Amino acid sequence: MNKSNKLNPLKHLKSDLPASIVVFLVALPLCLGIALASGAPLFSGLISGIIGGIVVGSLSGSPLGVSGPAAGLAVIVLNAITELGGFEIFLVSVILAGFIQLLMGFLKAGIIAYYFPSSVIYGMLAGIGILIFLKQIPHAFGYDKDPEGDLNFIQSDNQNTFSELINMLDYISLGVLIITSVSLFILILWDTKFIKKIKILAMIPGPLLAVVVGVILNTLFKSNPDLVISSDHIVSLPVASNASEFFGNFTLPDFNALTNPKVYITAIVIAVVASLETLLCVEASDKQDTLKRVTPTNKELRAQGLGNIISGLIGGLPVTQVIVRSSANQQAGGKTKASTIAHGVLILISIVLIPNVLNLIPLGVLAAILLVVGFKLAKPATFKAMYKQGLGQFIPFLVTIIGIVFTDLLTGIGIGMMVAVFIILRNNYKVPLNIDSEMDSDDVKFITVTLSEDVTFLNKASLLATLNNIPDNSVVEINATETHFIHYDAIKIIEDFLINAESRGIKLTIIDLYENKEVSPLDHLKITSK
Repeated sequence: MNKSNKLNPLKHLKSDLPASIVVFLVALPLCLGIALASGAPLFSGLISGIIGGIVVGSLSGSPLGVSGPAAGLAVIVLNAITELGGFEIFLVSVILAGFIQLLMGFLKAGIIAYYFPSSVIYGMLAGIGILIFLKQIPHAFGYDKDPEGDLNFIQSDNQNTFSELINMLDYISLGVLIITSVSLFILILWDTKFIKKIKILAMIPGPLLAVVVGVILNTLFKSNPDLVISSDHIVSLPVASNASEFFGNFTLPDFNALTNPKVYITAIVIAVVASLETLLCVEASDKQDTLKRVTPTNKELRAQGLGNIISGLIGGLPVTQVIVRSSANQQAGGKTKASTIAHGVLILISIVLIPNVLNLIPLGVLAAILLVVGFKLAKPATFKAMYKQGLGQFIPFLVTIIGIVFTDLLTGIGIGMMVAVFIILRNNYKVPLNIDSEMDSDDVKFITVTLSEDVTFLNKASLLATLNNIPDNSVVEINATETHFIHYDAIKIIEDFLINAESRGIKLTIIDLYENKEVSPLDHLKITSK
């Protein structure tokens, strides 16, 4: 793990605590919505949100990744509960899936993450952004037939993403629309330089202010028949009147089901899908990280495995790392995994101490927060940047977006991967680099990395491993003089290594990386030919 992965959480609480509040506000309706879409008890979604934040967050090496119940597993969970004959039996599959993920981590299956091209990962981020934006528009207008967290094109209410936009026109709630509009105004205003210059105002998280204003407006609207907001458009947390009732919300697994072969089949499906979704989100989270830290993927699989074992034991849904919450964390200024852990603590505190207060929050406020998250994930600048990188990058990027919007996350990524592989296999695949090293009289290691004629995205794993394993305080030269083709992903790995080299005490020289190749997206770093 690079040294920059080990930022001291105590020194970054000023950034992490406000970010944790934003992630908490985003995660809360998603945990409930995904549980509803999964046909599971609502409390199970909250349990997995807590486990994903506190347990997985503590064990994971991902600085920005946030785990919890995933929309991509909702259909699998729904069908499994029905086929197995009960939620208690399904929980046994969740526990077994956790053990399978643990084994995958120890077998170093996390290397799979390095074989996804960046065009597909950026397409995944933009596709999810567009999908979040489209799915939140009905909620913003007060039409809440489809539960939060449903990210499939064909929805659980038998409508689709676009037909829902038409249906909402017959069910517009003026009160919800006003609250959404006011919330959006606050969120956009709080993101401007004007507010950031005023220290007192800048200390107040915009999303938290939007929630407070939303609760106040909701209370005021109750006296006006034209503006009153129905209970369908308000957060609905389970409220326990005493400790016994609270702990009664936890469901224990039925271990008698261990004799049922279907339990093991379900466990394998959950483990594979959850691991794949986690590894995809790890790649996406790392690409959003301004410090270019690299998450140890095998450690992540082990953390997810332990999280699923504990979640299954106490009645929670399967957990994975999820891109919506991870992106919200990054956009809110999170720096370390303290923000992830804190958001799990906030969910726990909220359902124990203040469920009645949270049940005053209009879903329109949360829709406004997610609209902003979705827009930032799919902002026009991203499309422009990908287009400038050439059709080899732009086509898989665009195909992945279209696939995600019109099918689901994993299917869309699969379609994008097929296109990316088809394009890249036209180029020759050769050994990507040659390494020479020597030690001087002062025990300073001099390393020369000579890139081959062709470096493709299939070489990501070996290139990344080579650069990560270079000792700190070395003198390194990366020579691309003989390279005729280098994929954008390989250039990004070298650029990320350049950013990280200073903190590791590495003196780096790069020769001819951009000459007669791609234009550097990091011109300010002044990488020049020797």
